[in-house]
Amino acid sequence: MKTTQQHHGTRGKSGFTLVEIMIVVAIIGLLAVIAAPNYVRVRAFSQTNICLNNLRQITGAKAQLSIEARLTQGDAVADEELNPYLKQDFDELKEPAGYSYVVGNIGIAPACTLGAPHEL
Repeated sequence: MKTTQQHHGTRGKSGFTLVEIMIVVAIIGLLAVIAAPNYVRVRAFSQTNICLNNLRQITGAKAQLSIEARLTQGDAVADEELNPYLKQDFDELKEPAGYSYVVGNIGIAPACTLGAPHEL
């Protein structure tokens, strides 16, 4: 019995060509260029939202403190006095961009020191 061997012409088709790899890299680069500005914008938007939510917590804590301690308009508030009224300690309320919060006196809205400070 004779066995016949068939060759399927696999010569020359073992991988990607340089042109194909360059096209894929160019497409990935184009997608990165399109996505980068959106990432920066979304990141800034989320940092602003985190800061505004923290300012809302501080405002609520100041209101509760003023009622319980019978503080009046203009009375000074120390950061540590707000701890019982916050979900976490005041020191753990980190401003996402690395700035700090200014609590202010009773009747004055808190603010953060982000570039152009945003307030409630």
